[in-house]
Amino acid sequence: MTETIDEAPRSAVPRHFWIVAIVSLLWNAFGGVDYTMSHLQGEAWYRQMGMTETMIAGINAYPTWMHAVWAIGVWGSVAGSILLLVRSRWAFHAFALSSLGAIGSLIYQAMNPVEGMGLVMPAVIVAIVLFFTWYAQWMTKRGVLR
Repeated sequence: MTETIDEAPRSAVPRHFWIVAIVSLLWNAFGGVDYTMSHLQGEAWYRQMGMTETMIAGINAYPTWMHAVWAIGVWGSVAGSILLLVRSRWAFHAFALSSLGAIGSLIYQAMNPVEGMGLVMPAVIVAIVLFFTWYAQWMTKRGVLR
């Protein structure tokens, strides 16, 4: 049997890869649900999530570009998670784009504070998406993602 150029050897998939990929999908799936419900149900969803009138008013005051940043952050991460699960090197690019969205959202929220909506959760979201970005890059360099 001869080996062709297209049959490059693949790296073994470490167990932690599947754990991180599944956690990534679960975490980012909730972000997708939250984004979708926020846009389909609006204030009813926000109230169900325990937000105050002040918080709801703050979200309703988002400029159009902030909704775009939010969408890029959320859907970039959802795509990154799916690409990670199928072991595609494009997961890194999706997470990197999502990182820009998450950082943009954090900056906007820091510059336009709303009572009751601190910066802890937006900062946690940025940290998590940066971790997934780094992880996808690391798995690409190790040959796990192709």
